[in-house]
Amino acid sequence: MKSINLAAIDLNLLVAFEALMEQRNVTKAAEQLQIGQPAMSASLNRLRILFEDELFVRLGRQMQPTLKAQAIAPGILAALQQIRQTVTSSQSFEPVSSDRTFAIGSSDYSSLVLVPPLLEFSRRTAPSINFHMIGYEKDDVGELLEQGAIEVALGVFPNPPRQTDWEPIFTERFVGIARLGHPALKHGTMDLETFASLSHALTTLRRDSIGAIDQALNGQNLARRIALTTPHMLILPCAIAAGDLVAAVPHRLALRMADTYQLKLFELPVKTKPWTVSMVWSKLSDRDEAVCWLRDAVRTVCKTFDHE
Repeated sequence: MKSINLAAIDLNLLVAFEALMEQRNVTKAAEQLQIGQPAMSASLNRLRILFEDELFVRLGRQMQPTLKAQAIAPGILAALQQIRQTVTSSQSFEPVSSDRTFAIGSSDYSSLVLVPPLLEFSRRTAPSINFHMIGYEKDDVGELLEQGAIEVALGVFPNPPRQTDWEPIFTERFVGIARLGHPALKHGTMDLETFASLSHALTTLRRDSIGAIDQALNGQNLARRIALTTPHMLILPCAIAAGDLVAAVPHRLALRMADTYQLKLFELPVKTKPWTVSMVWSKLSDRDEAVCWLRDAVRTVCKTFDHE
């Protein structure tokens, strides 16, 4: 079998072949493609040279396909249809009808805060869209995005990976949580000495027991006892509700835990810096319609946080 140089083949010739198969008439085929009849006749001549066959022979008022034209037609028509579908799918994303699954890199915190309103937004605007939440190590985010394993990553990124774009989506701060009826919250507030004297719970992914609250207390020449250290943030509400532990947690997380677990929020008696949660994505997907929709959906959801 001789090798075919595809680069030397004009795709428009195959489109002309398709039109001739449909119309069986050079003039009508030219009208279908919105070209002149001489141009269509020239395309037919080039097709005959390419396939070394007459392809279409005039019988009566129609151009009838030869046996070779009939043999190659299914493959050519299927290939053109596949090309059209590929181009259309790459250029057009319809959220209302799409059943695409988006992979989002997220911690349990950002998942808990964002997923419920994101699902509600999707239910109203893109009911068949699916989401796959994936945990990540920060050092791996750049590679995950570049490989397409995730479309976006949510988190705190003081130094975003190379070849990525990012934007802040909301700010966060610490508040305290304790069980309803906690004896240290008789007046709804807590003084510094009482706060430092209580047993605390701490969520940290690092294998240590030092958090932002400890640094703030150290500045006041105080220290606290950390009775529970865990990398799993979602264990905190159960632990807090079951006894007299207190914890400092992100404000939006506390809001979502409070009613379900009968918790009381209070302002911390120490100052801590707020931080920014960002969305990061690969430059390779910057103009992808589907990923643009996902980023817009996250932005829309996060705008509702301004009222919390």
